Order: sequence, then C-alpha cells, then structure tokens
Amino acid sequence: MTELAQFSLENEGADRPVLRFSGWLSISRFGSLPSDLDAVQGPVAAIDISQVEHIDTIGAWVVHSQSLKWDCPIEGADEDARRLIAAVQAGTEAEPRPLHGMKIPPLQRILAQIGEATIIAGQTVLGLIGFFGATLITSWDLLRHPSRMRWNAVIQRFEVVGVSALGIIGLMSFLIGIVIAQQGAVQLRAFGMEVLTVNLVGRLTFRELGVLMTAIMVAGRSGSAFAAQIGTMKLTEEIDAMRTIGVSPMEALIMPRLMATVVLMPLLGFYSSIIAIIGGGFLCAVSLDIPPITFVQRLREVVPITDLWVGLIKAPVFGLIIGMTGCFQGLQVKANAEEVGLRTTAAVVQAIFMVIVIDAFFAVFFTWVGWT
Repeated sequence: MTELAQFSLENEGADRPVLRFSGWLSISRFGSLPSDLDAVQGPVAAIDISQVEHIDTIGAWVVHSQSLKWDCPIEGADEDARRLIAAVQAGTEAEPRPLHGMKIPPLQRILAQIGEATIIAGQTVLGLIGFFGATLITSWDLLRHPSRMRWNAVIQRFEVVGVSALGIIGLMSFLIGIVIAQQGAVQLRAFGMEVLTVNLVGRLTFRELGVLMTAIMVAGRSGSAFAAQIGTMKLTEEIDAMRTIGVSPMEALIMPRLMATVVLMPLLGFYSSIIAIIGGGFLCAVSLDIPPITFVQRLREVVPITDLWVGLIKAPVFGLIIGMTGCFQGLQVKANAEEVGLRTTAAVVQAIFMVIVIDAFFAVFFTWVGWT
C-alpha cells in the first residue's frame, strides 16, 4: 500500500532546517498534510523531494507554494517532478485573465458592432445575389426539361402556402379594413366628409395594404417554415445525401417553394384586398349608415383599375423575395441546432425588411409613370 504524504524538518547542521517530503505526494494521499504545513514555523533553507515516490500536479503545486512561501530552492526533483513544477510555476506567473474579457470603451464597442453588422449585411446581399443567379439557371434548365419539374411538391406547397393561410389572412384583412374605415371616419368627420372613407378604404387596400400585409403574413408563416425545414435537412445531412444520389436540391426543394410563393402571392393579395373591402364596408354600414350598394357604387367610381394592377404587379415580386430569403437562410444552417432558430429569425426579418424597401421603390416608380 502506498504511504501517505509526509514531511519532516531536518537541521543538517545549518542555521535553517530543510523541509523534506516523502511518500506519495498526490491529492489522494495528502491526509492532513496541508494543515500540518500551515503550522510550520520558518524560515526553511531548502525543500527536498528526493524521497518522494510519486508526485502529481497538486503535489507539485504544494511544493511550489512552499518554495514561494519560504523563498527557498527545490532540491532532489527527478525529471517528471521538474516538469510538473515548471508547469505549475508557468501557470502561477501567467497574467490572470479577466472573467468577462477586456473592458472595451462604449464608443469602440458600438463601432465594432456596427462594423460587424455591416459586414454580415454585405455578405448576405452577395449571397442572395448568387442564390438568385442559381435560381435563374435552375429555372432555365426546368424550362428546357419540363419533365424534371416535381409537380407533386409544387401542389403540396400550394396547399401549405395558400389554402392553409386563407383563414388567418382573411381574419387579419377583415380587421384591418375595419380599423382603416374607423380611423378614417374619425378624422374625416371633423370636415363633414365621412363619405370619403370609401375612397380611403378602397384605394389603400387595393394599392398598398392588401398585398403588403399579406406579404408580411406569408413571410412570418411560410418564409420561416422554409428556413426551418431546409435548415433541419441541412443539419441532418439530407441535402448532402440528395446530392450524393444525383438529386439537385435546387430542383427538388427550392423551386417548388419559390413557384408556390410567386404564383400564390397575387391570389392571396387580391383575396386580402377583397376581405379588407368587406371589413371596411361593414363598418361603413354600421357606423356611417352607408348602405352596401352605395358603398360598392362609390368604390367603382373612385378606385381606378390601375390600383388593382399596382397590387398584382408587386405581389409576385414580394413572393419571390420571401421564398428566396427563406430558402437561402435555410441553406446557411451549419454546425448545430441553434443555427436553425437563428436562420429562421433572420429569414423573417430580412424578408419583411426587403419587402418594405421594395414597396417603397414601387411607390416611387408608379408615381413617376403616372399611376397615382
């Protein structure tokens, strides 16, 4: 059985004694050694470990701490002991690191965050441009070889993106129509022009809010689903397996989703506008005593057909942006499951941001061409 770690003080004819360790100088055999060492009255001329049978890192730290305490040399150490003591000494002399990193000035930290966000935004824009190019190439290949198009997947995406969203989009649009009519009537009542509420509801829903709110809803509902589904497949290496067996992920996963959003966004936008008109007409009938037939006649007089074309032109562009952003962010997932959540959030935020920016450009463009 191994001996407990022990020490003794031996004079050896010197003014100061030598602190001599023996036995196994390891944490499992220390016993009462640390408390006994605390009771030693110095000073000590040297520390001798030539009789130590085994030493571990903790034992080396004890020897080194005693050497620092009495400011004396260590004698009798073999090669392993010298290596451990040197390692302990290097760790003791190293400059301690703060637990929470270096303290950075607030201005420098803000500038660093702005710079990092700018770099990420630039990389995302370049990635989306490259992804758009890959989409165009795949679209051309499918036009040349229509038999490679996976129509079953497209129909399934039609159901998920379109049919399943009718309820929530209809409810949202109906309530938005009521809100627009109510707020408009309150403001116009001060001028005795409540009848112009019909103009406000009709033009605003067909031209802007119908398709815009639908795009935001589809981005939050379907764009996030695209990113999560493709990101999970990327994480489980299903996409790599598809490439291995010769199946193009662009054709099998991306194109059905893009086609569904591009085709269904005009339909959903028109549906949303009609439901919002119904909501506005309902409030006009209840609150302003405008009969439905009068509401419809007034609507036909004040809403030009160009407002409908403006909404229908913007809708497929919004659908393309939503589908591309969701699929692109899903393909960026790597390393761990946390990336799925981060990329899904990024897909929704970027899609909504880009939709609003493009909508602003469309507003300026249509005003410039005279569709006001």
